[in-house]
Amino acid sequence: MSGPALHLAVEIDGDGAHPAAWRRAAHSPDQLLGPRRVARVAAVAENAGFTLITLDDGVLPPGASPDPVGRIGAVERAAFVAASTSTIGIAPVVPVTYAEPFHVSSQLASLDHISAGRAGWVVAEEERPEAARAWGRPLVADAAARARESRDGVEVARALWDSWEDDAVIRSVATSRYLDRERLHYIDFTGETYAVKGPAIVPRPPQGQLVVLGRPDRVPSAQLDIALVGGRELTDVASAAAATDTPRVFAEVEVALDTPDATAAERVADLERHAPWTDRGRLRHIGSADQLVAFLGELSDHVDGVRLHPLVLDEDLPVLSRLVVPALSERRLVARPLPGTSLRSTLGLERPANRFTAAAVQEEAR
Repeated sequence: MSGPALHLAVEIDGDGAHPAAWRRAAHSPDQLLGPRRVARVAAVAENAGFTLITLDDGVLPPGASPDPVGRIGAVERAAFVAASTSTIGIAPVVPVTYAEPFHVSSQLASLDHISAGRAGWVVAEEERPEAARAWGRPLVADAAARARESRDGVEVARALWDSWEDDAVIRSVATSRYLDRERLHYIDFTGETYAVKGPAIVPRPPQGQLVVLGRPDRVPSAQLDIALVGGRELTDVASAAAATDTPRVFAEVEVALDTPDATAAERVADLERHAPWTDRGRLRHIGSADQLVAFLGELSDHVDGVRLHPLVLDEDLPVLSRLVVPALSERRLVARPLPGTSLRSTLGLERPANRFTAAAVQEEAR
């Protein structure tokens, strides 16, 4: 546990956690294909005091007709949001089941530069066979193979973020030297299915290493900064959190809240007429804001944060912002991110030393 503060993350992809959430949204479906919608939602979360927003993604469309099936890529949306926010962390979901880790590493490092050190990465998997055809890659068929690709992808990305030492960029006009080549390094990674030589094409991120989030049963805990743990009961989450040795642990929580117009149960029932709310093995709260505050208070004894998945963003996020986050602040259970701080600093995580610099120092000491 990081201390008394419970860090709040919220997933803001699409219109909400329910596949038919768009039916209760306060905008037309075509706005999901424009960047300003996600920027407005991010601004609400930042003004409320959330620590982090995440943006789900995948190569395949997120839904099936008659639901909206299009979206902009998570990294592109994250870059747009980064330019219009100043304190909130931004973590796109980027699977590396088929994507090239070298390019993923470059995109995420660029995002950290754009956001001045507020970027994270949610590691995920492409599970559907259609994803392999969309990428034009051989099928990664079983769970163990997908876990291997995630493990190797994170290892490559982390090594590439270190392949530039912090002072590799010189920018000396007087001497016409802009880069110290001695401070760029090959990573020489060889895995079961590919090899990467390096170095990166983007300087080391401001945070040194982005904050990496993922499921500890899919990515080795040593590669994660934040473990995302599920479980349908509080005891399940508590057990999963206790068994995880990552620096931070966040619980996955789906929420449907009472609003001035309808109770949470009525809202869920309305959407269930069109499609079922998929059971992803997560905690689920359906009820009032006060009940959620009490529930999160209980969770704070076991985890460092939560990632909330609102039923309908346009209905639940305002309630979270007006009632839940302020109540948690009054109880001193959450702390608002401070301007000018990196995501790592907000989470109480140290900026890691560059592995190549550390190795050189050790060599000199011998």
